[in-house]
Amino acid sequence: MGRDGWNGGAVLAIESSCDETACAVLAADGAILAETVLSQQEHLPFGGVVPEIAARAHLAHLPGLLTRTLRDSGLEAAALGAVAASAGPGLIGGLIVGSTLGKGLALSLGIPFVAVNHLEAHALTARLPGLVPGGAPFPYLLLLVSGGHCQCVAVEALGRYRRLGGTIDDAAGEAFDKVAKMLGLGWPGGPALERLAARGDPAVHRLPRPLAGRPGCDFSFSGLKTAVANRLASLPAPLSQQDAADLAAGFQHAVADILADRVGNALDAMPEARLLVAAGGVAANATIRSRLTGLADASGVAFVAPPLRLCTDNATMVAWAALEHLRAGRYGDGLDARPRPRWPLDEIAA
Repeated sequence: MGRDGWNGGAVLAIESSCDETACAVLAADGAILAETVLSQQEHLPFGGVVPEIAARAHLAHLPGLLTRTLRDSGLEAAALGAVAASAGPGLIGGLIVGSTLGKGLALSLGIPFVAVNHLEAHALTARLPGLVPGGAPFPYLLLLVSGGHCQCVAVEALGRYRRLGGTIDDAAGEAFDKVAKMLGLGWPGGPALERLAARGDPAVHRLPRPLAGRPGCDFSFSGLKTAVANRLASLPAPLSQQDAADLAAGFQHAVADILADRVGNALDAMPEARLLVAAGGVAANATIRSRLTGLADASGVAFVAPPLRLCTDNATMVAWAALEHLRAGRYGDGLDARPRPRWPLDEIAA
């Protein structure tokens, strides 16, 4: 059917918005035929993501990763019905690499190219077949919580998203990484801090919960991060492993309490929602999942967070978002789509 129409075939997707290089192939019914994720190790010496290094790593890894994923799917390239790639928001270098490769493949095969909003891909992950018993119908409340984003979003329909609140300073994942660095942990900091916190007592250090108890759905983590730094400065040096574990546990529980408080307000602001969805890398944290599960139970709504591999950046969610749009006959800007380092969810036109 050419570049302007989807023939109902499988979708190959590329994710390259930050430091995860990923590809996936989904059948038209959403079945995952193959998925691969390469977490770039090139950033380890720097303690954080270096945009230029990330772009070069995507350029080096993507061709081989794409070939491997297609082989694992059991399909020939000619059997694909569409190609998709994250086109924003994210690091512009990586977005250009992934989008350009995706466009070139789609053009060579004469099939549609779908530019996917990375945040929308997270928002729609819960609708992947089999994740929620009976499916995840619209509307639902999304807590998108990652290294770069922290917001409550009313997911009303495909392409219709209403931001209820967001962070006024740091994202939750950014705070995790910075506190982990204070404690001398490796990068990425979130998983390392969670492991350390498992050996600590969250009651030892009573830390603030910024904005907790106030109206609205906005978040703030900068003051909490500063409180950890001040508490750290008051402890004997060198920091003992137990002191570090107790401080990590106190910080983690404070973040979980903040998230639950603000999401509770969001649920009150969206009484039509019968489902609470958490997505993004921080949604992989077990303490936060447990706290949100309790909140959902108390609020009389269901709670779902994707499997851990689908919380962090991945191409499966990109392929699924593309499928949702293809099924609705929406192709976006296709080959004319430009990568966008900033692309808020509420700017997506249905």
